[in-house]
Amino acid sequence: MNIVLVPGFMTDRELWSDMLRRLPTGSQIVHVDPTRAKSIEEMASQALLDAPDQFMLVGFSMGGYVAREMVRLAPQRISSLVLIATSARGDGEVQARRRSAASAFDPAAFRGLSHASLRTSVHPDRANDVGLIDRIQAMSVRLGGRVFQQQTMFRRDGDLERLVEIRCATLIIAGTHDRLRSLEEAEELRDRIAGAVMVLVDAGHMIPMEAPEELAAIMTRWLEGRLAQ
Repeated sequence: MNIVLVPGFMTDRELWSDMLRRLPTGSQIVHVDPTRAKSIEEMASQALLDAPDQFMLVGFSMGGYVAREMVRLAPQRISSLVLIATSARGDGEVQARRRSAASAFDPAAFRGLSHASLRTSVHPDRANDVGLIDRIQAMSVRLGGRVFQQQTMFRRDGDLERLVEIRCATLIIAGTHDRLRSLEEAEELRDRIAGAVMVLVDAGHMIPMEAPEELAAIMTRWLEGRLAQ
């Protein structure tokens, strides 16, 4: 099975490394490059150029916006969709202010996302897990200031009204202790995408790194259930 993985804000393929070892043998993985695009739409278009003809699509957080745009651009190529810790809501005032400030940001001054901000992205019980926080921060350091500026300036347009257009089998995965995306946002995805299934994980926002074994098991069971139908 071909699986295309779309990372979130300031994350790279390390986001998925613990989970990949637990996916079914023979899975062919394609990692979407988070460094080239200057918009959600551009990242979606570039990802489709690099993707196989048919594939399962997995989007995490910001990557969920990219994934849904990919579905709209090439619905015939996507066999199933997994949306993790994401939303269909548009940017609020805070995000708009960050976009405005990013235009004046000096990429050379970037030293990675701060530990303080990253602690809010994980389960409260793991806020002092230095090893985990360091791994998350390291992704942002590798991506660097230019990508930070680009991704901060991405406009996330709400697509709640367009969710009905998604026709492929869809799995929604949300963290019970996600402080960046609410359960209500996950429920909006579930309720507006026909036939979507939602599963909760005892984790914060960074589900692929906090609960990789459980995430892989959920995805595998869901896929096996679909194949058995």
